[in-house]
Amino acid sequence: MIGFSILGISIILVVLVDAFETVILPRRVNRRLRLARIFYRTFWRLWRKEKRLFISISSTKDYLGFFGPLSLIILISIWALALILGFALVNFGFQTDIFSPHGVRDFITYAYLSGGTFFPVGLADTYPLQVPGKILAIMESGIGFAFLAMVIGYLPVLYQAFSRREVNINLLDSHAGSPPSAIYLLQQLSKGSGAEELKPQLVNWEKWCAELLETHISYPVLAYYRSQHDDQSWVAALLMILDTSTLVLVSENHLLHSLAKSTFAIARHAAVDLTEVFRLTPQPPLRDRMLKLDLISLRKLLKDSDFSLKEGVKTEEKLIYLRTLYEPYIQSLSNFFLMPITPFVSDGKVQEAWRKNI
Repeated sequence: MIGFSILGISIILVVLVDAFETVILPRRVNRRLRLARIFYRTFWRLWRKEKRLFISISSTKDYLGFFGPLSLIILISIWALALILGFALVNFGFQTDIFSPHGVRDFITYAYLSGGTFFPVGLADTYPLQVPGKILAIMESGIGFAFLAMVIGYLPVLYQAFSRREVNINLLDSHAGSPPSAIYLLQQLSKGSGAEELKPQLVNWEKWCAELLETHISYPVLAYYRSQHDDQSWVAALLMILDTSTLVLVSENHLLHSLAKSTFAIARHAAVDLTEVFRLTPQPPLRDRMLKLDLISLRKLLKDSDFSLKEGVKTEEKLIYLRTLYEPYIQSLSNFFLMPITPFVSDGKVQEAWRKNI
């Protein structure tokens, strides 16, 4: 019977370590065998496959949007049930002396005792009689109380981080459209004092990318939370920031090169690190996001603006090189989270969300 106790102690330790690493530890955990990581990768793969049950695009997007909040509830439930199971196994293995209405000491009775202790519901018909059992009950009750406090404290932090992420994504709509497009953004800015208007945005994007990196590494579940608007996502926003920084770096506007370089660096850092966090393999785009004709169109679109491109082959080579630094990582994130990305050069479908009902 001692084997049941050892199994129970192992389950308790695994769950406590996993919950600590997922909720409390503010850093990346590289260990492969983690309950939360196995759960999310398995559950997300199964969830993605079932999207084919929905015919309409809107129903499919709604279905995918349920995954983030629902998966968090299920994960917390798995932790709680595993802890209850663990303490039940420990008591069952040691055959803890307990009082029960019919004197039964089977596993179901110990599981009932464990559940009533973990969730303080005040069940008094089954309880431990000896000191070892009482100590175990106090430990389980304390862990249950701490677990409840952890969940209560975790959810507001998670949703505050989600809210901050979405505020910045929504702000892109009036500037870069939905889905966000770097070309559309620069075209809009070219109608006014483009360089001066872009400067504070590059600063804000740099901060947003840094916060995105920090929050999505500390709380990976946030990556599964989708934006409220179907044509917006954190992956598309990150790509737009990288595209814009790239265009500025190959433009004639030397005044913004330093700032664009910093923004590009932190945005690429976020793309690369998040790809590694979810153990994804960088993939080339499904199709070239910028063909030769697109480059010609790009030059025409930005001609006579504050962001006109430099002439010559070196500019084209630099543009290709910069894109290769981030597009494979963005593509892998897009494929995994089913968050579409847009071509480099807008195809005319970009529109501001607030205009769609006009």
